[in-house]
Amino acid sequence: MKIAITGKGGVGKTFIAGTLACRYAASGLTTIAIDADSSPNLGLTLGLSEAEVDRIVPVAENSGLIEEKTQTGYQGVFHLTFTVDDIIRSQAVLTPCGVKILVMGTVHVVGSGCACPAHHLIRTLINHLVTERNEIVILDMEAGIEHLGRGTAEQVDVMLVVTDAHQASLVTAGRIVRMALNAGIPHVALVANRILGSGQEEQIRVFAKGLGVPVAAVIPYDPLVMEAGVQGISPVGGDTTGTRAIAGLITWLSGDA
Repeated sequence: MKIAITGKGGVGKTFIAGTLACRYAASGLTTIAIDADSSPNLGLTLGLSEAEVDRIVPVAENSGLIEEKTQTGYQGVFHLTFTVDDIIRSQAVLTPCGVKILVMGTVHVVGSGCACPAHHLIRTLINHLVTERNEIVILDMEAGIEHLGRGTAEQVDVMLVVTDAHQASLVTAGRIVRMALNAGIPHVALVANRILGSGQEEQIRVFAKGLGVPVAAVIPYDPLVMEAGVQGISPVGGDTTGTRAIAGLITWLSGDA
């Protein structure tokens, strides 16, 4: 299954993406997590140290790799297809919970020239993983709707749009849902996160009904997850109300997606 996690910045999508990935890996499935956020933090959530994360060279910043995989020798002409298995072997980093992580990075850092080769490499890599490899792929997408405009999530099986009860989060979630449905993504659902009480849950369920999409999971506000973040500890391996709710999300994905 190929799952994109998205939503407004700050709603907890990286925590959900990381916990999902680690739970899938723990079940014995080969799991690849792709950090497609322009401010990548998924490696820390998956248990890597700050030093280990700093050593990861994002795909979009690897100018040698981009040139090798896309250049034809003719200006403005790029390879349309290529084998990317070696990118996984050379670029993916194994995390403590057994998930392999790839960091996409931002294309503007490659250089002052055209960013088309970097865009192309990232799209082709993601589409290859999404359409050809028999694995669980979790994409932690850039906050907001930019990724849909670039087409980096168009081939996923499921898009989970994370939101809390704040109006700004709901507005962004609504925009993402409508764009994802228009793009033909097979399964689109909301994930309610950091929920305090039945009133907030009902608010999001009514909102989801208006959009015509289900609520895949309701994840309560979890002070233990918040405290882990304050302490700089990865929260994904803990047994808390938040992580248990995400385990329930896997059950929903198995039955509904």
